[in-house]
Amino acid sequence: MPLPLSPFLLAKQIRSAGQQHAGREAVRFQQDGQWRSLTWKQLLAKVEALAAALLGQGCAPQDKIAILSHNSIEWLIADLACLAIRAVSVPIYATSSQEQIQYILNDAEVKLLFVGDQQQYNTANSLSNACPHLRGIITMASNITALPGAIAPQALGALLQTDPSPHRRQLVARLNSIALDDLFTLIYTSGTTGEPKGVMLSQGNMAAVVQQHHIAVPVEENTLSLSFLPLSHVYERSWSLYVLCCGGRVAYLSDPTQVQQALTDVQPQVMCAVPRLFEKIHSAITSKVATAPLHKRLLFAWSLHQGRRQFNAEMAGRRRALLPRLLHALADKLILQKLRNVLGGQLQLMSVGGARLDEQVNQFFQYIGIALISGYGATETSATVTCHRSHDRRTSGVGLPLPDLQVRIGANDEILVKGATIMPGYYNRPQDTAAAFENGWLKTGDAGYLDKEGHLHITDRIKELMKTSNGKYIAPQRVEGMVAREPLIEQIAINADGRNFVAALIVPDHRALGAWAKQQGLRFGNNAELIALPQVVQLMAQRIAASQSELARYEKVKQFTLLDRPFSIDRGELTPTLKLRRRVINEVFADDINAMYQRQH
Repeated sequence: MPLPLSPFLLAKQIRSAGQQHAGREAVRFQQDGQWRSLTWKQLLAKVEALAAALLGQGCAPQDKIAILSHNSIEWLIADLACLAIRAVSVPIYATSSQEQIQYILNDAEVKLLFVGDQQQYNTANSLSNACPHLRGIITMASNITALPGAIAPQALGALLQTDPSPHRRQLVARLNSIALDDLFTLIYTSGTTGEPKGVMLSQGNMAAVVQQHHIAVPVEENTLSLSFLPLSHVYERSWSLYVLCCGGRVAYLSDPTQVQQALTDVQPQVMCAVPRLFEKIHSAITSKVATAPLHKRLLFAWSLHQGRRQFNAEMAGRRRALLPRLLHALADKLILQKLRNVLGGQLQLMSVGGARLDEQVNQFFQYIGIALISGYGATETSATVTCHRSHDRRTSGVGLPLPDLQVRIGANDEILVKGATIMPGYYNRPQDTAAAFENGWLKTGDAGYLDKEGHLHITDRIKELMKTSNGKYIAPQRVEGMVAREPLIEQIAINADGRNFVAALIVPDHRALGAWAKQQGLRFGNNAELIALPQVVQLMAQRIAASQSELARYEKVKQFTLLDRPFSIDRGELTPTLKLRRRVINEVFADDINAMYQRQH
């Protein structure tokens, strides 16, 4: 029997957690380079003050309020204040272009806009005349300088001083009037192509998220989570809100590039992350091991072998004999615990999603004792559709459907989903909404299959499948995932559509590659000179060839071009969640791509 959704309404769940744990730490955040915290009582007091201020400005139920900012404690407070007054929060990626911001503000008919820094305020100020529904801008940082404009900015700090007493009856009324079919948020999908669409997620969707995760991935009270992925994305936001609903704690990191340091400073017990974090850590460790003395390489290999045997025994529910347990304990003391300390040393569970996690990388972390829970989802499904469970962390596939979610495979192996977490549709787009569903089932656009035990396996994005001129279909994420195992490779984008072989644009790890070149006595002045060295090209060719042993001949990269800079969000080559925008990349690097196909191969 599924639990009733109403008790899991986010606003009431968070309010209940705050009342139950009033004096306990709720959140951590960085200020002046130091980690600071708020208790539940302090957090809810700030949320109530801001909610009262928004009511005082005439915010009606279901008004749209946007947040344009990097992660911060202020981001959370603004989001929870919107939730408290039945407003609809509209997160905007902090790296969005001016055109994207204007489009979202107008399409969503945003009334108020929170901005996080000077640049974001400047952009909002310049757009105020072009956004007729926008009537207020609220600056979240204290050092933002106001500019002449159509809308006078308000400082969040001042609004947080609002006395909520005159508005308390109205605040209670708003809280009690929240309905399951109310809109909770509008999230505009960044998309790898095309115009962004506003995904409508309801209070009922989010209630189901809390309910289903409470069963599938339970989080205990006071558990500490580290938040570093963008809150403007459904994955991090849903996870962090779920942790708070459980009475857990969340540490909000403003600069995601500092996640490695934050892991050791905060020492989280749970968190969600994308595969790239694990790929980079895995590459760094394996690169360091590769240059270590022989006895250390042998000790590392032996310890990882003991970790593998322990993991396999745990997953099989098998109690091991005394000697194997002692050997694992020794390996853990000598090597495995030191590796776990790279991620803070206290992690009990890490949710991994957003892209395909290479199976070998997954195995590595499982063997050293980091519990990775792989999953699959989308903005349209309120994040998670399937995930592994803590007692069954198999390293293939993306797990079982959440409770009460249905998954089936449709035409062209497309994954179809039905359940309480599925969006009502796209905002102001009835035709796109109709096209997204098939007899009540959401068409995900992803291809995959269900194994005999009901576990889902993703093969690729249907729209991203590449067909060679020889009629062979290439799954780019599979090829890129294989090649990217190579520690010297930072990023890769393949090309094969309409061509007679696979070619790749490759961003190497310039630091590691430069260190190798210096050891060889090679001279270079910058990245461009580094990647042009024949010895470097030859080394990369050897490494790429070695990484493709599991690929079919027609899938293998036959030509490649090394790039002297990474693919960038700012240049539009990556989405804010670090997915490749292939159309943009193909346009920017058209000459390099064409040159590869003109070479003899």
